[in-house]
Amino acid sequence: MPRPTIALMTDFGTKDIYVGVMKGVIARICPEALVIDLTHEIPPQSVSVGAWALKNAYRYFAEGTIFTAVVDPEVGSERRPLAVEVGGYRFVAPDNGLLTHIIRAHPLICAAAITNPRYRLPQVSATFHGRDVFAPAAAHLATGVPVMDMGHPVEQLVELDIAPAHQEPGRIVGSVIHIDHFGNLITNIEPLTWDADRHLQIGEFRFGAPKARITILDTVIRGIQRAYYEARSGDLLAQVDSSGALEIAVYRGSAAAYLGASVGDVVVLEW
Repeated sequence: MPRPTIALMTDFGTKDIYVGVMKGVIARICPEALVIDLTHEIPPQSVSVGAWALKNAYRYFAEGTIFTAVVDPEVGSERRPLAVEVGGYRFVAPDNGLLTHIIRAHPLICAAAITNPRYRLPQVSATFHGRDVFAPAAAHLATGVPVMDMGHPVEQLVELDIAPAHQEPGRIVGSVIHIDHFGNLITNIEPLTWDADRHLQIGEFRFGAPKARITILDTVIRGIQRAYYEARSGDLLAQVDSSGALEIAVYRGSAAAYLGASVGDVVVLEW
């Protein structure tokens, strides 16, 4: 049988001991588990970015993978720690909206609050549920414990208030939802797919990529490129990112710095 896989995503960074301690807890309970670091560089307390990261990552893993996602500003409060089965995967996360995109994309199979003391550490701190609740729960799931053994059932999960881009004839109004390590601006204008003859499709609309007009912060970008290299070094461009979203970038530079852009800035795509 294949080794069980646990993918870790946190906002802990790697300077401190937190991620290593979580891995130690997992190794004690399920030493055969393959543990993959998805990322530990989610901006601190940014649940929306964590939700975006899960949305764009989970489907590239084998079904059955256990995603342990800890971006948890309300740790120690009444928010519920969850084990969830959905879309062929299992997720261990706080009930704070981290799983918004996942549960909107797939019917929920089952969910349980992690309240069974058998699947937590004996002492649970108020400030490190990654170590004391989420890591042991994920490890026990990897040994074969069913989701519903984790605790009492949960039927409704917390969702973030994430508005999709607004589509109108001839244009779509969206916003920047993420700025990556390179300073690329990822928008919620998606999914865009390439058609023949440099045409793009989004929903019911089809248009020529060279005729597109993208506006952000009073700056206009004309045309959508297939890849960075189609622009000159230092030029601002628009392209379709690897997940199908409209991205604003600077070839060999940072669009965020070039524009002074931030998450939430309005982006308009017209054709």
